[in-house]
Parts: sequence; structure tokens; C-alpha cells
Amino acid sequence: MTAVDTRGCFLSLEGVEGVGKTTNLKYIVEYLSEHGITVVQTREPGGTLSGERIRDLLLDPTVDLLDDTELLLMFASRAELVKKTIQPALARGDWVVSDRFTDASFAYQGGGRQLGFQRVAALESWVLGTFKPDTTLFLDLPVQQGLDRLSERPGKDRIELESTAFFDRVRVAYHQRIAEQPERFRIIDASLPLSDVQQSIKAVLDEVIRQHPLTTRHAN
Repeated sequence: MTAVDTRGCFLSLEGVEGVGKTTNLKYIVEYLSEHGITVVQTREPGGTLSGERIRDLLLDPTVDLLDDTELLLMFASRAELVKKTIQPALARGDWVVSDRFTDASFAYQGGGRQLGFQRVAALESWVLGTFKPDTTLFLDLPVQQGLDRLSERPGKDRIELESTAFFDRVRVAYHQRIAEQPERFRIIDASLPLSDVQQSIKAVLDEVIRQHPLTTRHAN
């Protein structure tokens, strides 16, 4: 039995607060695994020992950070994640599924914090070059509906405590990013019942599986 020696596939999952990323990330990982694909699951910020420590700082509601500091810390964590986790996994032929990636910086820091896309793009070029997910699933939901869902959770983090206007800017920035790179994004209507949302996700995953060599499947 021999494996096909090609690069794995990198999927990211994006969305504003309350869209159901955690539940649907679990669904994605399980669906791919059922298809014989070895999956590495990770998240941003975080995914490495150093990245998780950065995450703790970024999300601590008692910490007051400058907007530029927040953006730089996001990319510091991302640099660690890409070099230590994502690229090695892809080189092995594994698939990687990440809860957020660089698009989140364009949306949250570029849009929400109003730092603009140009500053984020400069860091993206420096830290990542042209590296980006093969496919990004964007769970889309009206901001207020997401915040209503979020209100049911205890203990909000530093980002979740932001205003409705902040998250409105985040969602607009995501759609701007999608308009700039439509070939990479798949929009999922997260306002639908969960079963319908996951049917839409399944359709996207089936498409990606058909188009990408299954590097972790073995042939006799």
C-alpha cells in the first residue's frame, strides 16, 4: 500500500460571533475523517504552545491592548501556527481545518478596529507571502442574530464584549474580502436550521474532496 505524495488541503472556517463555528468545525472534521482523510484541527489565535499563550492575552477582558498591538499579536501567533503546525501537516499530506485564519484579521482588525486592509495586507505579505487556505467556508448571519445567540453564553471574552457597530464593520469587511477573492470562499447561510447549514457544508466538502487528491487515502 502506498500513499499519493502530494500536498494536503487547507480549509478555514470564518464568521462573526454566534454563527456556530464550534459546532460546524466538529462536523467538518468528522465528515472528512469518515472519508478516510487524516485531519489536523487547529484554531486562531492559538494552535501552538506559544500561540495559546498569545490567545490568552488577546482574549483576556481585563487586558487593555492598543489596536496595533492586537493586530501584531495575531500575526505573531499566526507565524508560529503556520510554520510549526499547518505547513508540516500539509507536507505530510494531511488536511488542515482551522477555526479562523488571516481573513479574520482583515475583518476584525482591518474592519472592526478600522485599521484598514492595507496594513493587514502588509503583514500578510511579510509573514505568509502568498500562503492562504485552499477553501474558506464563511458562515454568514445577521450580526444581531449572532449576538442574541452569544448572549446565552456565560463569560464573554475581550472581543465578544465589543459593540454591535464593531461587529457590523466586521461583517462588512468579511464580505469585502469575499468580493476580492470569490474563487476561494463558499458562503454558508448560518441563519438556517443546523441540519440545513450542515447540508450546505457537506456540499462544499464533497466538492473539495472531488477536486483535491486524497493524499491520506491508500490504494492497494
